[in-house]
Amino acid sequence: MKKIGRLDKPDNFGSAKMFENPLLEKISRTHILVPIIMFLVLSGVSFYYALETSIPLVTGLLILLAGYISFTFVEYMMHKHFFHMEPNTPVKDKLQYTVHGVHHDYPRDKDRLAMPPFVSAAYAAIFYLVFNLIMGDYCLYFLPGFLIGYASYLGVHYIVHAFNPPKNMFKILWVNHAIHHYKDPDTAFGVSTPLWDFILGTLPKKD
Repeated sequence: MKKIGRLDKPDNFGSAKMFENPLLEKISRTHILVPIIMFLVLSGVSFYYALETSIPLVTGLLILLAGYISFTFVEYMMHKHFFHMEPNTPVKDKLQYTVHGVHHDYPRDKDRLAMPPFVSAAYAAIFYLVFNLIMGDYCLYFLPGFLIGYASYLGVHYIVHAFNPPKNMFKILWVNHAIHHYKDPDTAFGVSTPLWDFILGTLPKKD
């Protein structure tokens, strides 16, 4: 699907009005630091309680790393298969545009580079419940890694939209995301890392 959004080309200076209701419009926007701080605080709380368990610290840190890597895979799969779903029904079209198409139309709208705080909080609660059901106390280490991954994704996504690329190895994140937005939205689904694009064959093709 070569086009995401409804504008003929991205508007780098505008901002979409998503809701007629002023309250809904206001709460659909958020400063990027709100969810980042929320996830980092929840990660710290979970890690604190993890240290109270009988799980060896070395094992716990490996589980934390697994949580981080797991998030990068979830980030990739959500971006590719949910955010870029084919909008072939009115419901899918509305959902796809609301959660992601609007971002492709207005990629530099800094207030819509993250989900609203109440949505982020709901995500964190669901993650905890699911991980706890699957892995018991081990989730207290897995959850911080996963949420740190989420926070790093939000931070990287904001930075690549808000700032010029650096002259170092991190420049690839800017280049890949620019290609995704302005040239080929069917590539470069990984924002915080190109790892899964490399493994699954969706890196941008070199000209």
